[in-house]
Amino acid sequence: MKITSSKIIYTVIIITLLTGFISSSVALLLGFLFNVFLKNPFKKYEHKSISILLKVSVVGLGFGMFINETIKTGKEGFSLTVSTILITVFLGVFLSKLFKIDHKLGHLITSGTAICGGSAIAAIAPTIRAKGKVISVALGIVFLLNSIALFIFPPLGHFLELTQKQFGLWCAVAIHDTSSVVGAALEYGDEALRIATTVKLSRTLWIIPLAIFSMFFFKTKGEKIKIPYFILLFILAIIINSFHLLPEFFTQFIVVLAKRLLIVTLFLIGMSISIRDIKSIGIKPILLAILLWGFISIFSLLYIL
Repeated sequence: MKITSSKIIYTVIIITLLTGFISSSVALLLGFLFNVFLKNPFKKYEHKSISILLKVSVVGLGFGMFINETIKTGKEGFSLTVSTILITVFLGVFLSKLFKIDHKLGHLITSGTAICGGSAIAAIAPTIRAKGKVISVALGIVFLLNSIALFIFPPLGHFLELTQKQFGLWCAVAIHDTSSVVGAALEYGDEALRIATTVKLSRTLWIIPLAIFSMFFFKTKGEKIKIPYFILLFILAIIINSFHLLPEFFTQFIVVLAKRLLIVTLFLIGMSISIRDIKSIGIKPILLAILLWGFISIFSLLYIL
């Protein structure tokens, strides 16, 4: 009976989220509360659903962008991207040794902070042969900080009177996961959303050189590197929109649908956050993650301002 009621409530929430009346931060909170009080009736499909929906949403947002402004935005964020990734990686290696944290756990937390959260962790983990427990802890910390970022970044942006451009660039660099970056930018405005999505996805491509560095650093040559191929579909969507290969009303519909699917994705991410997992993490890995996050947030904000 309880499982049936959970499925009914789950379905009602998903339908409500698709109407567009619920914000990204509220959707995340709803997912967390649902998991605490009712439990996810479709837990075995959780991670796969999040991955697919996020990729579909990001590709859909490409139908609202144009080539010229995308290239311009990518160039503007390039130097900030390179500098923050390099400094964060080396700072992460230093702090992991200082706190005597498991090297692989420290490296996964660092990778997630430097590039794109859970996606970077999932891509780097096989190249350093990280164990399941280490991967779970790193993902748990990143998802926790992502959730906090989704709530605090938009109000901070308004408090600091950041422009749409400044906020889009800031959250693309300072927030770990693509889902939370897009979710925060979605609440701030359309221009912020376009800039944040472009810069974050260009940042995601840095998974490849980081994975190669990781293999040499941990001496695990020969492992496969997961390349985020969905970015090619995102670029294709931008090209289609730039050359008006589809009717404008149709591309607008795709963008609206993509935004709403993103809200659903954040609800599912909220359901993946477990209080029990958070309690089992330990203070040192969380401290490492917070220090790295604090550094990349403050450094990028000062750079932008």
